[in-house]
Amino acid sequence: MGASSAVRVVIAKPGLDGHDRGVKVVARALRDAGVEVIYTGLRQTPEMIVSAALQEDADAIGLSVLSGAHMTIFARVVELLEENGATDVKVFGGGIIPEADIPELERLGVAKIFTPGATTAEIGDWVRGNIHALHAAG
Repeated sequence: MGASSAVRVVIAKPGLDGHDRGVKVVARALRDAGVEVIYTGLRQTPEMIVSAALQEDADAIGLSVLSGAHMTIFARVVELLEENGATDVKVFGGGIIPEADIPELERLGVAKIFTPGATTAEIGDWVRGNIHALHAAG
């Protein structure tokens, strides 16, 4: 095993929303930017997402929420990370999230919210600039 210092990000699609084209585009863009992406698939609960992040030794969790349940989902993911002593795992996301909800999500501990106009380049640049490999394999 080489000293893999690639940032590891779990990308998840929580809730009942079945649309995953956008999240797959983001996952591919992050991979192209040199990020190690673990995509958990559709209809994930916050518990499943945090469990995957802990198992994968992820540096961050990216959530795509289109269902309108973003406040509950993001809050629960942050809470579960705290309960598991994994507050160093950053949470970011996007989807259909009203501008007015972003300050509250940031107060909850969400590092970044991308609004629908965000480009994959913006997301990749932000991840590369703000997420650091915490647990580089040696």
